Amino acid sequence: MSHVQPLEKGIILSIENLSISFGGIKAVDNLSFQIKEKEIFGLIGPNGAGKTTAFNCITQFYKPNHGSIRFLSKKDVTVELNEHAVHEIIGLGLVRTFQNVELIRELSILDNVLVGAHIDYKTGLFGAMVKTRKAKKEEESLRLEAMKILQFLGIADKAMWPVGGQPYGILKKVELARTLMCAPRLIILDEPAAGLNDVETLGLADVIRTIRNEYNCAVLLVEHDMRLVMDVCDTICAINFGKFLAKGSPKEIKLNKDVQVAYLGTQEDQV
Repeated sequence: MSHVQPLEKGIILSIENLSISFGGIKAVDNLSFQIKEKEIFGLIGPNGAGKTTAFNCITQFYKPNHGSIRFLSKKDVTVELNEHAVHEIIGLGLVRTFQNVELIRELSILDNVLVGAHIDYKTGLFGAMVKTRKAKKEEESLRLEAMKILQFLGIADKAMWPVGGQPYGILKKVELARTLMCAPRLIILDEPAAGLNDVETLGLADVIRTIRNEYNCAVLLVEHDMRLVMDVCDTICAINFGKFLAKGSPKEIKLNKDVQVAYLGTQEDQV
């Protein structure tokens, strides 16, 4: 792999001149921004603005046509994500959730959370099959960590319940718990408030802030619910037609005329 320029102190993710096209249409066009360590960073824009495409490039589901995506890994080494396969990204300390919850309905809530630990599982296949002392010790340690995370999210009492048939708000928490099992440096949340009611969305804001503080990780939030974005984010980047539009504090973004036009088609209204 090529030499990667180290990130500036305090920066965990740097995107520079990111571009990707589909069928001649530029979904992301020369986009650049940086995320600081332990920052809650919002990426917003109208439908079709390129938000999901941008973070699909970050997580290497898509390979961009152009641009650099540098990340400070769990080993405190700057890596160029474009040089890594999609299955390697979690091991570097970057995890994501999905708009549609991706859980195994037949397994219990606890077992779904334990799936998130597979990347750090050290016991070999043989040891796992014959249940060696080392395997049992590691398995017990992971179960204790999973239960600690479920307790943190307020659903430890439901650990042994099957995922199938659980309310949507519980499923969202299970998916969050699974990401925390990976010991992430950065979590990308894709529309985490989708399908939640107002009370659940307020609770989600508290959960996101607590995750940042308790697990010392940054959060990249892609979300349409502007109440959540304005409430929880430290910094917001607005894009439109795949291009950078504005970046600033929630107050600055709310008052930005370009953002108002992109969302509402008028400068008189506000986000």
